[in-house]
Amino acid sequence: MFDAAPTAAAAPYLKVKQYLKAQLAAGRWPPGALMPSEAELVAQFGVSRMTVNRSLRELQVEGLVERVQGVGTFAAQLARVSSTLTIRDLHEEIEARGHHHHAEVHVRREERAAPALAQQLGLASGAAVFHTLIVHHDNGVPLQCEDRYVNPAWAPAYLDVDFTRTTPTHYLLEVAPLWEAQYTIEASAPTEQEARLLGIGRADPCLVVVRRTVSRGVPITIARLVHPGSRYQLEGRFSP
Repeated sequence: MFDAAPTAAAAPYLKVKQYLKAQLAAGRWPPGALMPSEAELVAQFGVSRMTVNRSLRELQVEGLVERVQGVGTFAAQLARVSSTLTIRDLHEEIEARGHHHHAEVHVRREERAAPALAQQLGLASGAAVFHTLIVHHDNGVPLQCEDRYVNPAWAPAYLDVDFTRTTPTHYLLEVAPLWEAQYTIEASAPTEQEARLLGIGRADPCLVVVRRTVSRGVPITIARLVHPGSRYQLEGRFSP
């Protein structure tokens, strides 16, 4: 989706990412070669270090670069191919299609974690946890029901964020950028609440993604993302 040439309207991290991908494709850095440092990219593009870090992180997830802490970023050995999913901001995906995104927040509160949830987030049973339930729309059509729990230690201001103006994914990537993610993906029927919020029937098939993310071994968030099967698809692509 983001392989086109950079444009003036592109987000800053996309400009950096697209530049690096284009140079990698052109063979500027052969496999194993040391690439520009974060400081060099900050100076070249006039962006923040966090912006550059996000660009490199996404390239790493896509298998195009390898990062060694304290050493630098290297062009990946392309013989090593893996199937990956990238954590992307749904707002950016929708806007990239030229569509309009808006979100409706149905739940935003602090709760007490039940035992199973507490275990998933590395918390004590009954500990405070932040809970949001948000429906994302693409040109006015419900596209995703996002039911998310957040470890307050990682994002203490989470409940103060206006999620009609930014997404939880975007905010959490800013405050806890070093992520690893665990996914489960299945075709499933929605719950009664999910069907109502998405404007579909209880028997309508959905793509359900449950994503748990951690930073430095500590859980950050767990989210259930429900998409009507007729309105959403997962895509992947590999270019040697």
